[in-house]
Amino acid sequence: MSTDGQPHILAIGGGGFVPDGRDGLTPSPLIRYAFDLTGQDRPRVCFVTTAVGDGAEYVARLYAGFSSLDAEVSHLALFPMPNVPDVRAHLLNQDLVHVSGGSVANLLALWRLHGLDEIMREAWQEGVVLSGQSAGALCWHAGGTTDSFGPELRPLTDGLAFLPYSCGVHYDSEPQRRPLLQQLVGEGTLPGGYAADEGVALHYVGTEFVQAVSYRKDAGAYRVEPDGPGTAKESRLEPRLLASL
Repeated sequence: MSTDGQPHILAIGGGGFVPDGRDGLTPSPLIRYAFDLTGQDRPRVCFVTTAVGDGAEYVARLYAGFSSLDAEVSHLALFPMPNVPDVRAHLLNQDLVHVSGGSVANLLALWRLHGLDEIMREAWQEGVVLSGQSAGALCWHAGGTTDSFGPELRPLTDGLAFLPYSCGVHYDSEPQRRPLLQQLVGEGTLPGGYAADEGVALHYVGTEFVQAVSYRKDAGAYRVEPDGPGTAKESRLEPRLLASL
């Protein structure tokens, strides 16, 4: 639980973990920021890899990545069955839940099938910090853009909507992301929302956006809002710069 008792979400546009050059993953300053939000010296952290089908190799890489941080680390898998006897009790006992990237459409389908959507909401309301990158960032919002259905991006309109906004991830690294999000917001398919470049995270307290943070000097976050019939406007939100990698 966060020591301030408030519900926090950290939505990472990309770059929560970065390759270490040895086929491993290193937690970026954004993960350290998520740890700090718990207020705990040695937080209990559970990572969730539904979006990549709970692949054993990826789970092992994340354990290795988290091992450089002082934490009590576990994971939640849903394939081939939940790996903990009581999913709700396990998640509510965490200080931080971190959700990996992958297929957000598959993640949402499986979470709803297992009742994880309501468990995550309860955990968030009880003060468990929620974080995630890419699919793990988009899922908390009302919707956004996704490659869950193929390389051509499509709208996702059935997010968990803990946050009543649209979300743009990988905003500066995948050319389709920016124009499609603006189109969808402009035409009303998605509500106005926020977007994050690689290496940038959006921090919400309750449902309020409070700041963006980044370890990349020139990276940005953005507010995307409707601006007249069929159009949207984008406003840059300057992130607070964290320590570099």
